Amino acid sequence: MKKLVFSILAAGSLILSNSATDAEAAINSTSNANTAIAYTNTVNSQDVEQVASSKAVAISGTYKFKYNTNVRQDAGTKYKVVTVGKKGATAKATYKKTVGGKTWFKVKTGTKTGWVLSSLVSKSSTVKTVSSSSSLDSKVVSVGLSLKGIPYKFGGTTPAGFDCSGFIQYVFKQAGKSVSRTTLTQYAETKAVSSPQPGDLVFFANTYRPGISHVGIYIGNNQFVHSGGSKAEVISLDNSYWGPKFHSFRSF
Repeated sequence: MKKLVFSILAAGSLILSNSATDAEAAINSTSNANTAIAYTNTVNSQDVEQVASSKAVAISGTYKFKYNTNVRQDAGTKYKVVTVGKKGATAKATYKKTVGGKTWFKVKTGTKTGWVLSSLVSKSSTVKTVSSSSSLDSKVVSVGLSLKGIPYKFGGTTPAGFDCSGFIQYVFKQAGKSVSRTTLTQYAETKAVSSPQPGDLVFFANTYRPGISHVGIYIGNNQFVHSGGSKAEVISLDNSYWGPKFHSFRSF
């Protein structure tokens, strides 16, 4: 009887021992699997972070979406979509950078800002509403630059001396286009542009009077030619005086 009881207890102990071993193996197996998954996720995450990317570079230009396009929070498909750019809709580009060998643009479309692959947008051509084109613009810039050094004269409209709007009127007349006389009327007969081209006008406010009070001709590279101060000259839009007074770019 004692042998029988001992045998039963021994068998039970063996069964319990085997069950514990199986359970531990299952736990170890699950733990190993989870560890493998965690390692894989870590590696993938590291791979993503190790993709070479360039710093964002400032650009300007208006583009159109070639297709219905996801606009993302940052440059990369792993970032969430902030909006969808509709096919044919326009977007203003402000920055670009390269991630994983692909170029991304930071754009503003409507009220939303985000990043899109450059291959999904195309440059939008700017159509001016006047009969003049790049030929007129080129002449305007050329004439304006040829007048550098002529003295500033309030109310002046001739090469003997110009004020700002007199300078504009004279330059455009020499280039073949008649425009109005004053800064305010020149502002009124032009339309705002977001991507200025050489030959467009650049307006300033709150100089010698409140509101629109000065005008020059944009010549590219963030510079403009105007009659201001003591003479007609080329000035940077980053100038400590004119920069803060900048109001808008406009075109006839």
